[in-house]
Amino acid sequence: MELSARTFEELTNRELYEILRARAEIFVVEQACVYQDLDGRDYESLHVFCEEEGKVTAYLRAFFLSPDTVRMGRVLTREHGKGLGGRLLKEGIALVRERMKPERIRIDAQTYAAPFYAREGFRICSEEFEEDGIPHVGMVLDLKDP
Repeated sequence: MELSARTFEELTNRELYEILRARAEIFVVEQACVYQDLDGRDYESLHVFCEEEGKVTAYLRAFFLSPDTVRMGRVLTREHGKGLGGRLLKEGIALVRERMKPERIRIDAQTYAAPFYAREGFRICSEEFEEDGIPHVGMVLDLKDP
């Protein structure tokens, strides 16, 4: 399985379609969450994804919140128990660090997934809050060199 990282302009029509299809499948259908996925942020995002036989199996996007902070989100995997999510997150962090050079990465994690992000060094930085009917916590990963 190959991991790709592309800006919006670099995505092919097919890649964009498969990314949007995966996001709708996981966040709208599987999680029964009606929300505005097409929020305009895709234009300015780095899209990191794995494909197998033309189907996006894992995905995340990253964009600048401020000059020194990148927001990572829309993190998903279609296949569970194969280590794909951990690989996506680890390599996604490395790609964000290399290509975007932020001081920190911020995520709003579904509360149940906080331990998954903590394994890569994210720490909880907010109280629990509800977003689209699902409990979340803010988390941050500091990338500054010691």
